[in-house]
Parts: sequence; structure tokens; C-alpha cells
Amino acid sequence: MAEHKEEESLVESVMDKISDKLHGRGGSSSSSSDSDGERTADLKAKIYRLFGREKPVHSVLGGGKPADLFLWRNKKISVGVLTGATAIWLLFEVMDYHLLTLLCHCIILTLAMLFLWSNASTFINKSPPNIPEVKIPEDLAVNVARSVRFEINRGFATLREIGLGHDLKKFLIVVAGLWVLSVLGSCCNFLTLFYIVFMVLYTVPVLYEKYEDQIDAFGEKAVIELKKYYAIFDEKCLSKIPKGPSKNKKH
Repeated sequence: MAEHKEEESLVESVMDKISDKLHGRGGSSSSSSDSDGERTADLKAKIYRLFGREKPVHSVLGGGKPADLFLWRNKKISVGVLTGATAIWLLFEVMDYHLLTLLCHCIILTLAMLFLWSNASTFINKSPPNIPEVKIPEDLAVNVARSVRFEINRGFATLREIGLGHDLKKFLIVVAGLWVLSVLGSCCNFLTLFYIVFMVLYTVPVLYEKYEDQIDAFGEKAVIELKKYYAIFDEKCLSKIPKGPSKNKKH
């Protein structure tokens, strides 16, 4: 009997040790999972995004149907728009078709079809075409005019600020952008340039959304290198250029 009791006590002690080890491992696993979650949250917070972007690409593009169009959410509509833009570019650039000629031919063809249909409907016992009344809403025209006016005034204010010598960095960016546009304008006409910009808007956002992490990592390295070169250029050249009168001195 004594031997039997000793065996039972040994078995109970072994079971207690095993349960203690299991509880210890469970606590460590839960703590490790919590720490892993905190690490992933910190990593997500520290991920670099191009231009300081905090929202998804869809929200950056304004959301709604235009963003769906550029990000190919509805492939049928995106393919249709791309086909139409390519057809217009081929008509004007490859076939040397003129815009005024195309508009006149399209209006002549449409009016002729509607006129014949309206007169022939009395002979073939069919209803005449239902032509909707098209009007431009006053609110829409006013809002568009206000938006265009605001953007033009903001552009004039930016050019005035640059001309007064308040922001050297913005001056260099604007000059570089205008120089690039002048080079592109000497290589191709306005329609081809517009088609190139359209194709860039149609391909770059969807590719960026697909390879977002890789592009952001490369962009972070590029921005660091550019900041280094800009600091050297600023120290050796830009800091020695006399600046214009600041706004505080005027006040």
C-alpha cells in the first residue's frame, strides 16, 4: 500500500510540473504574440510613403469614378476610354485629320440621320426619334468658373512669390518643370503631349498600387540621396546668393 501511495504521489508531482511548464509556455507565447503585434504596428507606422502619403492611392486620386477609371476597377470602362483616346490620337496625328473637319462631319452625319428618321417615321408607322433637350446647368457653369478662377489666381500668386525671391527651392522646381515642358514641346505637339500625359495617368497609378511597397522603399533611398546632394549644393552655392527682402522686414 505504501509503495502504491508513493507511486501516486510521484505521478501527481510529475503532472504538476508538466502543467506548470505548459502554463509558463502559454504565458510566454501570449506575451510574444502581443510583442509581435506591437512590432508590426510600429513597422506599419514607420513605413515610408512617397510625398508623405497617408491615404490609399484611391483616396489620393479623389475617389469615386475618376479614381476607379485610373485604377482599372472596371476594366470594360477603362478599356473603352483608352480605346477612344487612342483612336482620337490616331485620327489627328497619324491620319492628319483636323478637329474642325471632324466635328463638322460628325454633326452633318448626325443631323442627316435624325432628319431622315423623323420624316420617314410617318411612312413606316414608327415613332419619331426622342431627342432630349440639352442644357448646361447654371450652378455647374458657375462652380467650374469659380474653380478655374481660384486655380489661376493661386498660380499667379505663386509666380509673384517666386519673382520676389522669397522661396529659392520653389523657384528651382518651377524653372526645372518649365524647362522639361519646353523640351517636350519641341519634340512633339500639344496633342501628342496630352496623349502621353493621359497614358502616364492611366498606367502609373495602377502599377504603383500593385508594387506599392517596393516603389516606396526605392523612393525613400532616392529622397535621402537627393537631400544629401541638395544640402551640399545649398552649402556651396545657394547660401551665398543674396536673398530678396522678406515679408517680416516689410511689415
